[in-house]
Amino acid sequence: MIPRETIDRIFSAARIEDVVGDYVSLKKRGANLIGLCPFHDEKTGSFTVSPSKGIFKCFGCGKAGHSVGFIMEIEQCSYIEAIRQLAKKYHIEIEERELTAEEKQKQDDRESMFVVNEFANKWFHEQLWDTPEGSAIAMSYLRQRGLREDIIRKFQIGYSPEKTALWPVAQKKGFIEKYLLNDSQNPPYIGTGICGKSENGKLYDRFRGRVMFPFLSISGKVVGFSGRLMVKNDKVGKYVNSPTSLIYEKHNELFGLYQAKQAISKSNSCYLVEGQMDVIQLVQSGIDNVVASGGTALTINQIRLIHRFTENIILLYDGDKAGIKAALRGIDMMLEEGINVRVILLPEGEDPDSFAKSHNASDLKEFLDNNQHDFIRFKTQLLMEEAQSDPNKRSEMILQVVRSIAIIPDIIKRQVYIKDTASILSIPENVLTRKVIEIRKKEAEERKKRKETEQRQTSPQSTEDSKTENKEVEYSAMVHDSQENQQINHKERNILNLLQVLIRYGERVLYQTDDQLITVGEYIITEIKNDSIDIPNPLYQQVIHEYCLNYQSPNFMASTFFQHHPNAAISQLAVDMIADKYQISRMYSKRSISENVVQEVQQDEVSILPELVQRLLLELKYTVVDERIDSMQRMLKEAQDRNDWQLVMVILEQQPQLMEIRKQLCRALGNRVIVR
Repeated sequence: MIPRETIDRIFSAARIEDVVGDYVSLKKRGANLIGLCPFHDEKTGSFTVSPSKGIFKCFGCGKAGHSVGFIMEIEQCSYIEAIRQLAKKYHIEIEERELTAEEKQKQDDRESMFVVNEFANKWFHEQLWDTPEGSAIAMSYLRQRGLREDIIRKFQIGYSPEKTALWPVAQKKGFIEKYLLNDSQNPPYIGTGICGKSENGKLYDRFRGRVMFPFLSISGKVVGFSGRLMVKNDKVGKYVNSPTSLIYEKHNELFGLYQAKQAISKSNSCYLVEGQMDVIQLVQSGIDNVVASGGTALTINQIRLIHRFTENIILLYDGDKAGIKAALRGIDMMLEEGINVRVILLPEGEDPDSFAKSHNASDLKEFLDNNQHDFIRFKTQLLMEEAQSDPNKRSEMILQVVRSIAIIPDIIKRQVYIKDTASILSIPENVLTRKVIEIRKKEAEERKKRKETEQRQTSPQSTEDSKTENKEVEYSAMVHDSQENQQINHKERNILNLLQVLIRYGERVLYQTDDQLITVGEYIITEIKNDSIDIPNPLYQQVIHEYCLNYQSPNFMASTFFQHHPNAAISQLAVDMIADKYQISRMYSKRSISENVVQEVQQDEVSILPELVQRLLLELKYTVVDERIDSMQRMLKEAQDRNDWQLVMVILEQQPQLMEIRKQLCRALGNRVIVR
């Protein structure tokens, strides 16, 4: 267990803008910061960070939370893991005893794999720096490649000895075999794969005799490794990579992103290369905003990782045919994501590694600055050279360029590129425009068909399950979006309105009696209990229960307590209630209230809390009574249909009492329209 005081210190130290800024490029907009949401695909930023409230909120997908919640979501880790990560970031010591072997075994698979990888990375590092074999073989190789010691340390490069040596050490440390191996047959692929198992059942080191390059997550956790041979061997591959696992998928990672993220954000641009050594040599030459796709075909997930930090990518590839084709493959995917793409082709026979080594820092920077080509000019000129005077090839080339323009999401950018292409190719602009419109229309129709097919394939049962889950988890969208509001019954909406006031102002004094102070939360909950109002939603029940258990604690603040709650659903509900400004004017907009009062309400909702709480409670009670009357009417009809005259008489006796209560509530509300 981590002491509550330590958790509070971590929450206080973890500024939301710093925590989110490690993963997302944020831009100032008024009092808040805006960026691209890391939790869903978007091209226009709807992800908002509020430093004053200490929360984030995406108005596109509905994700919201505090600093710990953000780490939990982005790293897919537990509450305690997120707390530990932030404690490490802010140098806050957590006093925890070392876990026993049994406790380690019960650890979540994901956390255990990170522990194994961290151990292996440290061990590889020690083999490089502290052993004769590492110094004589691996360090000599790295120095021969021209790498400085500070760069070797920056990228945490290590060495795996020729003979199996990691496995015995890991065994002595008590690491579990399944986390050292890799279950490649059964998702979610448990195990890091730093070891393998031979046919006779013996374990061996996977990366024997290789220089080791760790792949780090955006937060700096080791997710996998790439081991490189130092001498050519036709019998085995130059590189061996960690197998696909719960924490590592080669096609979703970018080498060097952890080291480059600040430079990318600062420069608002990113160089994209293929290999690890390309990144390392460029960084050593002063180009810090560079990442590598790891020698694989570029994927959409890799592009989206970069897009969190910048909209500008510069492709830096070899000048040979393979390099050119690699550049072309990635361009359309980037365009579709709203990326501004530029291309640099190195002289034939050069790659970024060799080119950086053969040029000093200033010459390299000058070359990179002066040889960037806009993607459309690059692609057009390249394809024109291939087409030459062949009309069919030229027609196909033009169509390829137009397809690239058509997938650009921004209409202004599309039009600019149409104009430039028309000029380059000497084709009327309106011809290209018509073709772009035709392609986009066809794509839209195909997307619509795919969506309809998916909807038909979705069973009614799964749709119902999805709706139920949304009610429990994605409640923020339901509460605040008018279309979704139609799906919520009046009673639930009334309860949510009260919960918003309770979460925001629960500890504030509402009124004072002779011997005690009554807070907002106490009053709301007492009224609900006194009238025996049922709260059907389990999440809302839990919020009320948690308030009752904790409101008398010293220095209790409802907003902080619920935002920082370890239950993710409660935490997100609180953040949603706080992130969405409580629009009291919306509540009064249909009532006979002067415009001046509305303006005052908008300026200071705290000053009218007594009136607000009373009105919300009255509206809830009105809804409950209304529902009971409707229910009684249905019961009356059913009793009449069954000729159950005894029940009919009982209902008719009770009905006037409920009607009178509703009349009194309506009178108390001032005969104004009840907000539904």
